[in-house]
Amino acid sequence: MQNYSKSAFSKAAVIAAFAVAGSFSAGMANAATATSNLPVSATVSASCTIDASAGVAFGTYDPIVANASTDLTTTGSLSTTCTNGFDATVTLGQGDNADSGSSDAAPLRRMLSGTTDFLSYQLYTDAGHATTWDNSTGATVTGTGAAVTTNVYGVVTAGQNVPVGSYADTVLATVSF
Repeated sequence: MQNYSKSAFSKAAVIAAFAVAGSFSAGMANAATATSNLPVSATVSASCTIDASAGVAFGTYDPIVANASTDLTTTGSLSTTCTNGFDATVTLGQGDNADSGSSDAAPLRRMLSGTTDFLSYQLYTDAGHATTWDNSTGATVTGTGAAVTTNVYGVVTAGQNVPVGSYADTVLATVSF
C-alpha cells in the first residue's frame, strides 16, 4: 500500500470530479430527442335539473264580484339548469285532479278543496295565454350552465260557481334532455 499525502489525495479527488462532470456534459451535448403529439379529449354530456317549487299562487278568487266576469291571472315560475348551449323541453303534467277528458296534449287542470269541490285553471307558456303548457309539446329552454327562470302563466276562468275553501293541485314539471 502506498502512502499518499492529503494534498495528493485532494488533487486526485478534484480531478476525478471534473472528469465525471465533463463526461455528463459531454453526454448531454450528444443526446438526441424525439417528439410525439399527445391527444387529449373529453365529452361534455347534456344534463339538466329542474326546480318548480316556486309554484303558481293565484291568491283569492272571488266568483261573485272581482272574478264574476274577469279571469284571475297570475305568473309563477320554475327554474332549470342545463348544460350550456343545450336545448331541453319542459313539460307540465295534467295535475293530480285532472277533469274527465283531460289528456297530456290538452290538460283540463283543476284544484281541489276537500274531497269534491273543484276550481278549474290553466297554465300557459306565454303572457297572452295563447299556448297551453302541456305534457307533450312543452316549452323549450336553452341551457346557460346556470339557473334559468322560466315564467308559468296561470288563469282561473271567471264565473265558476264554487264553494268557499282552500283549493290546491300538484302538477309534475319534467325537463327532458
